[in-house]
Amino acid sequence: MKWAILILGILSNASASVLVKMAMMPPRRLPSLTAPLEALGNWPFWVGLGLYGTAFLLYAAALARLPLNIAHPVLTAGAVAAVACSSILIFRETFYWTTAAGILLVIAGVALITARVA
Repeated sequence: MKWAILILGILSNASASVLVKMAMMPPRRLPSLTAPLEALGNWPFWVGLGLYGTAFLLYAAALARLPLNIAHPVLTAGAVAAVACSSILIFRETFYWTTAAGILLVIAGVALITARVA
């Protein structure tokens, strides 16, 4: 259960990042003082904001069940990897070999940080 909570936190965090990116792409834009009601129609912004809150609550719940030195690296690295993959799939951003290498190195680093040596 503790890992499911952490994975849901990763997915919430990554989804929030994708939605906020969508919210800032034309024709949408950051809410302004000159047209405050436009902000109400920017649903990706509000859903993304809600998902960031959800991710925080899930992270807090994971911390109640996992050590900080495991939960934080796994959440952070998982979100980084998920956002990198999402940006390629959803926004068609350029995928460099260094991106793949970086994701693999981050995952390897987290595996080393969280491994328990007997």
